[in-house]
Amino acid sequence: MTTILVIDDEPDIREVIRFALEGAEYQVIEAGHADEARKLLNQELPELILLDWMLPGRSGLELAQQLRQNPKTRLIPIIMVSARGEEGDRIRGLDTGADDYIAKPFSPRELVARVKAVLRRVHLEETCDQIEVGGLVIDNLSHRVTANGQPIEVAPTEYRLLYFLMTHVDRAFSRSQLLDQVWGDQVYVEERTVDVHVRRLRKALEPTGHDRLLQTVRGVGYRFSDKT
Repeated sequence: MTTILVIDDEPDIREVIRFALEGAEYQVIEAGHADEARKLLNQELPELILLDWMLPGRSGLELAQQLRQNPKTRLIPIIMVSARGEEGDRIRGLDTGADDYIAKPFSPRELVARVKAVLRRVHLEETCDQIEVGGLVIDNLSHRVTANGQPIEVAPTEYRLLYFLMTHVDRAFSRSQLLDQVWGDQVYVEERTVDVHVRRLRKALEPTGHDRLLQTVRGVGYRFSDKT
C-alpha cells in the first residue's frame, strides 16, 4: 500500500486529509512539526509527502529544502499545502522543490486527484534507459545525470523535465504542453511554473556549459538541442 506522510500542525486538517486519503486506499502517517517528521522519515520513507508551509519552529519551506538536499529523501515527491495562495507564494513553494502546491481551503476530492496525478508521474515507466546529447547523459535506471562524466544534481521535477526534453530532442514545446507532459493535466499550476523549473535546470547545467542546450524558442516555449 502506498504510504503518504502528512505534515501539518493542525489536527483537524490532518484528520480531513487522512480521511480523504484512506478513502482512496492510501496509508497515512502524520507529523505535527518538522522535527517529528524527520524522526518518522528515519524510520520509514513514504512515497509522497504532503507538507504544510506554516509549521511551528522550522517552516515547511525550510524542511522541503532540507529534504531535497538529503540523498535519502531528495526523490520523494512533495505537495506543499498552504493558506498562502498568492501566485508569488506558489512560485516560491515550487522553487523550493515542491512538485505541486495546493492552497487552503481545498476540497478533499481535489487533494486526492492531485496526489494521484503526482504519483502517476513519478511511477510512470519510461521507455529509454539512457540518453546522451552533447556530452550530457541521463540514466533512467540509476536516476543520475552526468555532464562530461561529472555528476549533476537535479531535483525530481527538473529530472522529469530534462528527461522529457532529452527524449524529444529538437522539438519545441509550449509551456502548456510541458505542463501536460511533465506535470500532468490534473495538476493545477500556472504556466509560469515551467519558467521556474527551466531556470533551476539551467542553473544546474551551467557549470559544464550544458545550459546552452536548453533553448528558449521565442513565441513558443522551449526545446532541447545541441544545434545552434
